[in-house]
Amino acid sequence: MTTRRDFLRTLGGGAAAALLPLPNVNPLSAGGIKYGYAAITWGGHDEQAIEEISAVGFPGIQLRAGVLSRFGDRPRELRDLLARHRLTFVALSSGNVSIDPALESRMIDEHVSHAKFLRDAGGLYLQLIDERPKGREVTSGDHERLGRLMTEIGKRTADLGIPLAYHPHMGSMGEKPADIERILAASDPRYVRLLLDVAHYREGGGDPVAAVRQHADRLLFLHIKDVRHGSTAGAPYQFVELGRGSVDLPAVFAALRDVRFNGWAVVELDAVPDKGGTAKESAEISKRYLQDVVGADLRR
Repeated sequence: MTTRRDFLRTLGGGAAAALLPLPNVNPLSAGGIKYGYAAITWGGHDEQAIEEISAVGFPGIQLRAGVLSRFGDRPRELRDLLARHRLTFVALSSGNVSIDPALESRMIDEHVSHAKFLRDAGGLYLQLIDERPKGREVTSGDHERLGRLMTEIGKRTADLGIPLAYHPHMGSMGEKPADIERILAASDPRYVRLLLDVAHYREGGGDPVAAVRQHADRLLFLHIKDVRHGSTAGAPYQFVELGRGSVDLPAVFAALRDVRFNGWAVVELDAVPDKGGTAKESAEISKRYLQDVVGADLRR
């Protein structure tokens, strides 16, 4: 099995060079894309994540709602911390949305409150993931209710200057492409945009390249992610650093170039996949892949 060290060595040598076209003519490079990295890999150690993501060289960061436990009443302190590290606060993972009617008001208030924090901390986008109903199958009515609820939240975050992105996810109501289509159709595209996670979309049975082309007008930002199969006991798949899995990332970036996507692409890795590795090392592997294979420009 290819080790982390072998992979870095390979990317640094002739094999990676063979994948590259002539200098300054990389057909995969989409010049307008900006690159961020998600702090989820650091498991809630957000200040360490900020320090190390900046040190690796990514210009943007995505944080989770847990950051409010430290900075919830001091958003400007977080804003200043990110500025010192020259990081753009690309997105806040605001948490799950339940369609339980008894929780609707709480859902709206909670996510609008997170949007206010995000605005005051200098952030750009709010991410929402849905929550499957417990103890029963999902119905088409559930998809419609979710679309309406996210539209209501999105209207209110838009008033704050914060666009909302729906993140289809394995284990959610938007796991499969047909489910995602129903949810998007039930929501107002003015207030609910799409966060396409290329690995989750693939695991749900979809083609992320086709999704980029189909939803080009609705894409707010992306999670750039890779996944491999059969590598961990008891798990059907495992998320890994870019280039170590089976997602056709060059084709994804070619599609982004074709549709002239000029937004943020956030690299995400839920946890370090290999024993003994660190979150920073994983970020370095993915950065190297973006630069050497995709031709990404990570300059701030």
